[in-house]
Amino acid sequence: MSFYRKYILPRATHLTCGMKPMMRQRKKVIPRASGHVLEVGFGSGLNLPFYDSRNVSKLWGLDPYSEMTKIAEDVVRDAPFEVEILKAPGEEMPLEDRSMDTIVMTYTLCTIADPQKTFAEMARVLKPEGSLLFCEHGVSPDPSVHSWQDRLTPIWMRLAGGCHLNRDIPKLITQGGFRIRELETGYVSGLRIASYNYLGIARFG
Repeated sequence: MSFYRKYILPRATHLTCGMKPMMRQRKKVIPRASGHVLEVGFGSGLNLPFYDSRNVSKLWGLDPYSEMTKIAEDVVRDAPFEVEILKAPGEEMPLEDRSMDTIVMTYTLCTIADPQKTFAEMARVLKPEGSLLFCEHGVSPDPSVHSWQDRLTPIWMRLAGGCHLNRDIPKLITQGGFRIRELETGYVSGLRIASYNYLGIARFG
């Protein structure tokens, strides 16, 4: 692993994803999680302050990068419910079938190498009545912005740990077998090519 990916990128990602516009988006969706919760792309634990501790029994934080989860050590230690970190990619979840009540995914789908395999794993571990809560940035409906997203994504991926600017979030979710029940879209403050957001709730089947 390069010096950049090990030491610089994790801190840069933590700071970028912790900016106020993104934190406001997290605050809209995270409190709706309940029961046994799986967070895909746990990262540096930025979602932890927004969970409703009265409703969460336990949280499993899935992330393949220990460089990111190490930043979360203090907030994990102080969490008002049990948090277990799982060092694994979304494509290989070390969890039992139908064991999760809620799956949370925030600003993660942009970097997952195989989204459809990850959605298959989500469907496997989610209970039949469970929900997927998501908040992601993705492709803009504005043709001029979309065009720039396509142009810049190859460079952006190298600098931002594999992050795609131009992923069609609703399409990926529905291709994964999930039905979107609620969806809020729009730009948040920030760089326009990276600030079109999709926030909502989906269920499998």
